[in-house]
Amino acid sequence: MTGRDEAEREFNHWAALARDDPEAFERNRREAIQALIDDAPPERREILQRTQWRVDMERTRAGNPMGACIRLYRMMWEAVTREHGLLQTLRSPVLTRDEAAKRPPGAKIIPLRNRRRAPP
Repeated sequence: MTGRDEAEREFNHWAALARDDPEAFERNRREAIQALIDDAPPERREILQRTQWRVDMERTRAGNPMGACIRLYRMMWEAVTREHGLLQTLRSPVLTRDEAAKRPPGAKIIPLRNRRRAPP
């Protein structure tokens, strides 16, 4: 079985669950999202939790699935186009660790003199 077949089977499972038992779908959706957040590196979990909270609030405020889709679409594009967003990040030059190590230091090092004089 290919990855595409597996993905299609999983999609069909979720679609059938949403159609046949919306409450179970919502419960399983929340559990699956939380499992992904819990599996993320610890330093990323808080931002993921905050993002998911915002997604949930936008869905609630929308009142219907199409409104939620539009709100989340706008939210996604804000993340892409805002200052320090994805687009700006991708356009910024990034140094690899090796490139950064090869660069000369950017600051001039000034030796400090001992201001105390040795006692006579």
